[in-house]
Amino acid sequence: MENILKIEGIEKYYGNKSSLTKAINDISFEVKKGEFVAIMGASGSGKTTLLNVISTIDKVTAGHIYVGGEDITKLKGNSLNKFRREELGFIFQDFNLLDTLTAYENIALALSIQNVGVKEIEERIKKVARELNIKDILNKYPYQMSGGQKQRVASARAIITDPKLILADEPTGALDSKSAKMLLERFNHLNSELSATILMVTHDAFTASYATRVIFIKDGKIFNEIRRGDNSRKEFFDKIIDVVTMLGGDLSDAL
Repeated sequence: MENILKIEGIEKYYGNKSSLTKAINDISFEVKKGEFVAIMGASGSGKTTLLNVISTIDKVTAGHIYVGGEDITKLKGNSLNKFRREELGFIFQDFNLLDTLTAYENIALALSIQNVGVKEIEERIKKVARELNIKDILNKYPYQMSGGQKQRVASARAIITDPKLILADEPTGALDSKSAKMLLERFNHLNSELSATILMVTHDAFTASYATRVIFIKDGKIFNEIRRGDNSRKEFFDKIIDVVTMLGGDLSDAL
């Protein structure tokens, strides 16, 4: 199976010689096409920094990150902007929708930037709206939507460009339990039926149990890694809780 993401010995330092913080300490792992991987860790563990360097929001101090075989740590300027626009999809906790645009227009914007034709934009939005069950709200503005609806619109915007990798940062953090479950089931559909490759940062064990693999980060290093395999989601959830317990309460907020 093709590697979509390859992390190779990355390190990230903040500060100067007198006050140096090592946020990421020699992390390496791979994500294959069609995987749904969750990254878990306590506050300050390095999981958000890890997502930031993969998304090119931040730069690594050392090591390499490959997406689709391309070393993105070497990208600059227009090449970097093109990579973000065409190869990555972003789903944020606070949705990041534009208030003055309808759901349809928010989703279409991602394609307009790529100079996709109006007819193709319409066809692709119809398709993604069916997949995420948002056909009825395409003409609504963000203030007219529930939190779950906003997050599904944001998810549609993230996948509409067929990115190599979807990056989700605490995607259920602002949702109630019913909306969170609905969104995660849609993630499962995108992953299992459409082979979307998803890397999701979360502190929540229930959210992580929808993934096919969970990587645990502690003090900037990989602490453990578990795979769902043939386990039910409930069985996988129990395994996640076991690792949380091994961490000695560092992830107490994961429950």
